Amino acid sequence: MTAAREAVDVLIVGAGFSGLCMAIKLREAGMDSFLVIEKADDIGGTWYENRYPGCACDVPSHLYSFSFDRNAEWSEMFASQQEIQAYLKRCAKRHGILPHIRLRTALREAQWSEERQRWSVLTNTGEVIEARVLVSGMGALHVPRYPELKGLGRFEGPHFHSATWDASASLVGKNIAVIGTGASAVQFIPHIAPRASKLFVYQRTPGWIIPRLNLPITERARKCFRRVPGATWAFRTFLFWALEIRVPAFLGNLKMRKKGEEMARQHLEKQVADPQLRAKLTPNYEFGCKRVLLSNDFYPTLLRPQVELVTDPIAEVRERSIVTADGQERAADVLIFGTGFRVTELLKGTRIVGRRGIELQEAWRERVSAFLGVTVSGFPNFFLLLGPNTGLGHNSVVLMIEAQVKYVVECLKLMRRRRQSVMDVRADTQKRFVETLRRKLAGTVWEAGGCRSWYQDPRTGESPAIWPGSVVSYQRRMNRVSAADYMFGT
Repeated sequence: MTAAREAVDVLIVGAGFSGLCMAIKLREAGMDSFLVIEKADDIGGTWYENRYPGCACDVPSHLYSFSFDRNAEWSEMFASQQEIQAYLKRCAKRHGILPHIRLRTALREAQWSEERQRWSVLTNTGEVIEARVLVSGMGALHVPRYPELKGLGRFEGPHFHSATWDASASLVGKNIAVIGTGASAVQFIPHIAPRASKLFVYQRTPGWIIPRLNLPITERARKCFRRVPGATWAFRTFLFWALEIRVPAFLGNLKMRKKGEEMARQHLEKQVADPQLRAKLTPNYEFGCKRVLLSNDFYPTLLRPQVELVTDPIAEVRERSIVTADGQERAADVLIFGTGFRVTELLKGTRIVGRRGIELQEAWRERVSAFLGVTVSGFPNFFLLLGPNTGLGHNSVVLMIEAQVKYVVECLKLMRRRRQSVMDVRADTQKRFVETLRRKLAGTVWEAGGCRSWYQDPRTGESPAIWPGSVVSYQRRMNRVSAADYMFGT
């Protein structure tokens, strides 16, 4: 039996911030032949998948939103998962793209046909979608990372990652083991601690933590945002520059970096009086090398009588316990992983085949890279949103998404003006761009700050996730599409 086929001009994969922004801007440009496929049951991407207790953004709400659809109704400075997803759903409805979204539809394989000059995409439902242009809005914060632990398969109790939270698992009166103390863990640990009989927090490496100034946005302020034209824009602009001025600290300004470290140390000293516990919670790498965390309640949670911070390495997981390298065994009824995501393994497990039958993962075997983080040589009419080297350590990634979407739309317009149906970035263009990035990244805190982090590719030690510059520098680079960077065909 032949699989059902349909055709669109542009196929977008993922209905999170990236995919929705792409769809909205295509529609604004009068390009209505597009489809968004989303593997989940609802739209939102990261903000639908991650539903653990306390899940919230660590970028101010007014900046972590579309510039063209500013929200006057944010209830607090750092919005919760529920509020962000609701905002995205309103955006999709307001901009009329809901009819273009197909849920519970995952990309399984995409193959470029030189003969038809189209992408042939196989989905989990068995249908085949043909598209002239393929846009990946899958992002990086959706593939959980699990630690490799001896005996993990023997554990008999509920066990799950923060990104696949099991709401049916009872935590009341249980011995809970949390592995990891990253961005998600410092959010959910304070919420589950009061329910636990005993909570063991297994920490491999401490993080630098600074205060989270999550003030409520009053009704008076929201009324001002509603009634005063430009008020949301002015506040957003203030927030942007307040964060943007921090980028030199990550790029090599040691004086600014030390100020950040001092803030984190003061925060730790203020909340943790015990010098031994404080020593365990003090990083031995530079501020910014790993993701800087925001929390007011993580340190106080570790002081609760039923909570224990464990820093000895895990030697073995047993049926109902965890044994550390010092030989101590601690009971565990529930095991929760707060171990982050496979950020440097973009599109891992998705087969994307370009020209001459080359798979994307094979093209990336030695180094994950893309020109401007958006196009990959040998993969015509294929565009990445939040691709390699477009993540940020200091500002809102939504700003990067908007710059990339604008660039992709300009690429499509360029093809139309030149009456060409195919464009493929030149290999030498991509190579020069990547070599420039490598030189810029070499002296940054992400590669020279004395740590191993999820920013880095464990195979090479390089940082394929992060943009080594300001948002402004990226926006300027993305303002214009140069035809000289690409090869075209009809």
